[in-house]
Amino acid sequence: MSISKPIEPLLGKAEAGAALTRDEIIALLKLPGDYSPDLFAAADRVRKKEAGDEIFLRGIIEFSNICPRNCLYCGLRKSNDRLSRYRMTDDEILATAQKIADTRVPTVVLQSGEDAFYSTDRICRLVERIKNETGLIITLSIGEKSAADYQAFAQAGANRYLLKHETASPELYQYLRPGCSLDKRVQCLYSLKHLGFETGTGNMVGLPGQTPDILADDLLLMKLLGADMLGIGPFIAHPDTPLAGIENDDIEMTLRVLAVARLLTRNTNIPATTALATLHPHGRLQGLQAGANVVMPDFTPEIYKSRYDIYPGRTDAGSAADIIHKLENDFQTIGRIISYSAGHRPAQQKPGTLH
Repeated sequence: MSISKPIEPLLGKAEAGAALTRDEIIALLKLPGDYSPDLFAAADRVRKKEAGDEIFLRGIIEFSNICPRNCLYCGLRKSNDRLSRYRMTDDEILATAQKIADTRVPTVVLQSGEDAFYSTDRICRLVERIKNETGLIITLSIGEKSAADYQAFAQAGANRYLLKHETASPELYQYLRPGCSLDKRVQCLYSLKHLGFETGTGNMVGLPGQTPDILADDLLLMKLLGADMLGIGPFIAHPDTPLAGIENDDIEMTLRVLAVARLLTRNTNIPATTALATLHPHGRLQGLQAGANVVMPDFTPEIYKSRYDIYPGRTDAGSAADIIHKLENDFQTIGRIISYSAGHRPAQQKPGTLH
């Protein structure tokens, strides 16, 4: 169908890379449903032009599900006494990293709750060991730390760090993450960026109380930070949290936010998240056709995988080889292939300043 007159110039402006106002971003998020394919197609063209056709893989190891936080949305929250807790040993983590290296996936993502058992020194020793024994690019996703801790991780050999801001609304953030502050989260992201990490942030879409205005602020924050990777996924209610029972089957809005993120940030690495695949059988492929260019398969050993229960219904079962084989087949259906290269962001962007 043809695009209506007021919408066509806005989509054209976004695809061309012109700066968008907050109101224009909100307008893209609120487009009538009939125009979603046009938005996704524009984002897909920008992805192809700015980031190429290859899909980069990052292998996740979820090494501890212990967390002192009580975030309302997360199954790992401290107050969830129905969860069987675990910590992987250093040897288990290393053996899993080796399996990732054996599949030719170039990056390992070490992810956990904010578990104080893994001190800065312990993480540094683990990073050095993985680096020395596997040669993998190392991404950490272990929460808020001091700038000195982040610097120590960098010196040990960590290359990337993921720290999703979750929501750009200070009020919603404080409600969802009791005792935590959005300002502190953002300052951590600035510290990481200034230390030279390839820095990832991102948000959840479909949170209770979230509006298109808040989502626009999320997108503007991602751009302001100059983030190198953006994890944008749907909120999925966990039955053992205070947000149990809140329905969110709106994959469309998550895909819109992902698409607008591509239009705004151009050459960032944007994963089609596991949560998309949880919400819809073809959710991951839909994400890859709406601007995404990264997939992060979960290589956590099967005995622990189901216990890293941040939200219900997660996928990626089977051996490392099985997971890669299935992804290769899936990607072929949309004419895309896996790249086993590092997948660094083409050009690092300096972060802006907060006003």
